[in-house]
Amino acid sequence: MDTTARRRRAHTVVVSPHSELYNHDVTFYKVFPLETINLTEFEELAIDRVHMLRILEQATLKGFKMLSDEWKHCVREDLVKNNLKKYVRLMNGINGQSELDIQARRADHISHYILKLAYCRSEDLRRWFLTRELEWFRTKFSAQNSQAILKFLNNNNLNYTPISLQEKSELQEELTVSTIGMSAEGVTTSDFYKVPFLEVLPLVSNRKVYLKDGYAYVPMKDLVVCLLSKFRSALSESLNSFYHKLPLIDDDRLGDLLCNLHLSYTGKSYTLGANKEGVNPADLDHYARTHYPLCMKHLHEALRANHHLKHNGRLIYGLFLKAIGLSYELFLEFWREEFTRIMDNDKFNKSYLYNFNHQWGKVGRMVDYSPYNCMKIIMGNVGPGESHGCPFKHFEASLLKSKLVEYGLSADAVNEIMSLSTGGHYQLACTKYFEHTHAGAQPSNTINHPNQYFDDSMKLAKPKVN
Repeated sequence: MDTTARRRRAHTVVVSPHSELYNHDVTFYKVFPLETINLTEFEELAIDRVHMLRILEQATLKGFKMLSDEWKHCVREDLVKNNLKKYVRLMNGINGQSELDIQARRADHISHYILKLAYCRSEDLRRWFLTRELEWFRTKFSAQNSQAILKFLNNNNLNYTPISLQEKSELQEELTVSTIGMSAEGVTTSDFYKVPFLEVLPLVSNRKVYLKDGYAYVPMKDLVVCLLSKFRSALSESLNSFYHKLPLIDDDRLGDLLCNLHLSYTGKSYTLGANKEGVNPADLDHYARTHYPLCMKHLHEALRANHHLKHNGRLIYGLFLKAIGLSYELFLEFWREEFTRIMDNDKFNKSYLYNFNHQWGKVGRMVDYSPYNCMKIIMGNVGPGESHGCPFKHFEASLLKSKLVEYGLSADAVNEIMSLSTGGHYQLACTKYFEHTHAGAQPSNTINHPNQYFDDSMKLAKPKVN
């Protein structure tokens, strides 16, 4: 299912009669949603949550410390920019009971279950989903006040209650000395919870809390450590259970969406180029040197060197060229001129013309195909003799390093990009490549599409009007 060019539809949202499910911004998602929703809303909820989780990931990858003011500002800004205000509402810790509040929590609850179906399918997907969901839980919980935390604990039958003022006064000195990062004044103003020490072993092992009679005295700010442990355990078990139930889903519509959800693109849609003036094929060599992402630069260089690309390379590079503004006529002229350097015109017409017409929706199913986004390129397979793929993932480390040096990057820049690449942060590596090849200028967002890279680069090259 192609979700890259989806349009938002207005839904008439009927709040579930089981609205007690949605009475708090923070939840362990223990109760399976009981509502019936249509396929369109199912897809939209799923895509929105994937987008939200990616925004959390990108804020951390940008170098902001999680839950710092800078991190929260970055997340909120990106959520608002991408029309995901319902998740901003849940970050604010209001726990309101208006219709918008309940709808936001409803979307959060249902979409969590949808993504469990999609991300239970492999160990890598489960690991990514679990990490992001723990981040989202921490984000919401960090915004809660004392009253909201007590309500959450009561909702989940957790027998954690703040110690009395008298007990805290009696233990004032011990709590001050034994609680890391807590002053005497902080002890006085903060709530402390008496928790079985086995439930907060990370705090105990790091000597961050006071222990007495088998209990740890945990300040409110650290209570999330215990809750995260419970949430992680429950979610891991649930993902395993969902995996074994997958064969029971006998619906091709859901199957296609769930199988491809991790590859779904959540950014700007690119079809025909927005360049009103169009692109001249004579400029492509210059564009490749200065404005192409590394993946498209490699495809262009391979095409110029070999006068040919295999099927996937032709498809990926062809759709990229179409989206940057190369007209249909010039598109065919460009490919014909290159291929006929090693074959005659009849061979080109017989073996390749249909393929290029197909990319434009002129033949076959007449589909206006969208260019490949980063995730789709990253997750694709690259066989022998093929030139497509993400260089930050698919290149051997030695080849990637030599290419970066060849393109004039400094030793420090090469090392920074290589570190991100070997760490599996391919899109962030591409973002750093953009910065180091554009005099430190940053793209509009973390690179998630080759055409985004091209557009951002072209904007920087335009003369500024005073």
